Amino acid sequence: MTEVFDPSAFLSTVSGRPGVYRMFDSEARLLYVGKAKNLKNRLSSYFRKSGLAPKTAALVARIAQVETTITANETEALLLEQTLIKEWRPPYNILLRDDKSYPYVFLSDGQFPRLSIHRGAKKAKGKYFGPYPSAGAIRESLSLLQKTFFVRQCEDSYYKNRTRPCLQYQIKRCKAPCVGLVEPEVYAEDVRHSVMFLEGRSNALTDELSAAMEEAAINLEFERAAELRDQISLLRRVQDQQSMEGGTGDVDVIAAFVNPGGACVHLISVRGGRVL
Repeated sequence: MTEVFDPSAFLSTVSGRPGVYRMFDSEARLLYVGKAKNLKNRLSSYFRKSGLAPKTAALVARIAQVETTITANETEALLLEQTLIKEWRPPYNILLRDDKSYPYVFLSDGQFPRLSIHRGAKKAKGKYFGPYPSAGAIRESLSLLQKTFFVRQCEDSYYKNRTRPCLQYQIKRCKAPCVGLVEPEVYAEDVRHSVMFLEGRSNALTDELSAAMEEAAINLEFERAAELRDQISLLRRVQDQQSMEGGTGDVDVIAAFVNPGGACVHLISVRGGRVL
């Protein structure tokens, strides 16, 4: 005989830390995946006596089991949630989703590409990095990149109609590709470094810049060495979004828990310093 799901008993075991939860029906089919800053508070909201939207109430009526995974922070929860949704496509993630999608950093195609915030379908040609937990988190990353590598962030319409450098050039936030003040190969190197940062390869990037700084100093290119020193200093101020040490390779981590009633195996894949 199938046990009836007891929300009260379940909630008494749930942590108040950030994490991801998975809801299953009586046949162990995955119904819904969600994330939470506080798992106990979020899951408690599903089992209140009134006030649920009809679609949410229909989901709750089918719940026979809930599993949780604790993460170090909300960003890790977001990344894990997105991975599980893409892999399993739970039916209620489709039914309950709203029009607000998580933001990404978008790097456009072209000789002098642009960095910007993107939401919604990924139709434009270019590279997408994310998702990020909020637009504010993206703005923080873009602000750092603008101070460090000077890749443009202006609208294409603004860029194409410039006849002289704008204020961003004057305050050393852009190299003014709009009026030809930077060579394509120099700009391409700044873009490459920005991509390394966005892919989570901060350690490799810092090592590369440090080697370039030493070479510039040996060659008595002191202005270039000072520029590289400032870039390294800015990068080192940035705390990793995830509580993990940046490594030189990729990692697969497998965790297993076994008891008389069954077993659970969880796989976390890390590529380029980011949890997939």
